[in-house]
Amino acid sequence: MAKLLYTAFLFFFVGYLYPLYAVGTNPPDSEREKQELDWMIDHLFSITEVMVNDVASPPGAARFYSYSLLAAHLAFQQGQDFAADPLLSQLKGPFPNSLPTLPSEKEQSNTSFSAQYAMLEVGKRLMPSGKKLQEAQEKLQKQYLSNRYLKKRDMAELVVYGEQLAQWVIDYAAEDGYRFLSTLKRYSPSGEEGKWYPTPPAYMAAIDPEWRTIRPFFLDKASDFAPPPPAPFSLEPGSSFYEQLHEIYRVTGDLDEEQQLIANFWDCNPFNVTYSGHMAIGLKKITPGGHWIGITGIACKDAELNVKQSIYIHSLVAMSLHDAFISCWDEKYRSDRIRPLTAINEHIDDTWRPQLQTPPFPEYTSGHSVISRTSAIILTDFFGEGFEFIDTSEVFFGLPERAFDSFLQASDEAAISRLYGGIHFRDAIEEGTKQGDAIAQYILKKVNSPKEMLLSNE
Repeated sequence: MAKLLYTAFLFFFVGYLYPLYAVGTNPPDSEREKQELDWMIDHLFSITEVMVNDVASPPGAARFYSYSLLAAHLAFQQGQDFAADPLLSQLKGPFPNSLPTLPSEKEQSNTSFSAQYAMLEVGKRLMPSGKKLQEAQEKLQKQYLSNRYLKKRDMAELVVYGEQLAQWVIDYAAEDGYRFLSTLKRYSPSGEEGKWYPTPPAYMAAIDPEWRTIRPFFLDKASDFAPPPPAPFSLEPGSSFYEQLHEIYRVTGDLDEEQQLIANFWDCNPFNVTYSGHMAIGLKKITPGGHWIGITGIACKDAELNVKQSIYIHSLVAMSLHDAFISCWDEKYRSDRIRPLTAINEHIDDTWRPQLQTPPFPEYTSGHSVISRTSAIILTDFFGEGFEFIDTSEVFFGLPERAFDSFLQASDEAAISRLYGGIHFRDAIEEGTKQGDAIAQYILKKVNSPKEMLLSNE
């Protein structure tokens, strides 16, 4: 049923925009580029669907996006020295064997097929339910064959090339520390006053407490750009914590319709659980990073980029998300701060419930504030200030579209949504935004790629 709804959604918002060409004809290059971009974004959403199905954590989803898109980016780097590429030059060793190369007789115009195939192959091998992407790979092949962009005899070699690219990335990903997470000491709530404790309704254990041990792409270490400590826990009237605690209680008790809509639009909680009697029901949602990957795709289409350009900016956003989550999660488990729900229930009103369901990890800093500002600055640098767009990322999940005048406006709204939702204190939002800003500026300085070169078709 979900697949049918998604197909209908794509037809209405995307498919009808581009004419169907008669079998045996080839559309102009510009039309082919538009069509290939539609396919790429469609297949990237197939990866998102698998993450939603698997209930991938926010940091975990960013990792999956990063490696899948890295494989796609590699497809366009034929003969390129790592040091000469703005993204590959940031990779930290150890590296697998040398990169595979596209068969010399194959046209570079076919690279977009291999890039998309490799992207799906990495997702297929990394994610628990990744085998579901086999269907997307078969669809990709049919798309290129039925539109006569590729001949069947050439496709077999390009599939092998895509698989080789994926294997290189899988081997590289195997050394990022992820496989050791389960061997590390498990997190247990300290029980100290003001510290995090599992929250209702599911009282889930803390998610990804050792994520700081994962290898970043751009940062030297997880503690880079650590924010100042949060306001100390205090129930003394006039103290920062006391004022922030009562602000949440006051604000959430008087939300207007627009504030409720903003809170729900940016919820992005993959761990949402409701109960019917004794039965727990998981409501599957996109992750915060998945929302910004969706925004990136919207911007690429609005700017009429080709597949190569779009994969570059998607890769940069995904890798930046990955590092931003590492930085944020490092702070979350260092400060180990209590959630508003626990504090309000214990000290103000034991019947109070927030607008949004509280996610299962410590409060400070606000993850959405960190990664939204990081993404917004990266996208603003690439697409420019004042880039207007209509965010349809949540339509598939039953929420209406929202229009924004800029990426920064969207990130500001994402940040304040956490206050309206009742799941973050104000200092976690404000310091999280500063943290995300600093991370993005650092990444842009390291990448330092002239936009003219990135938008070149060569």
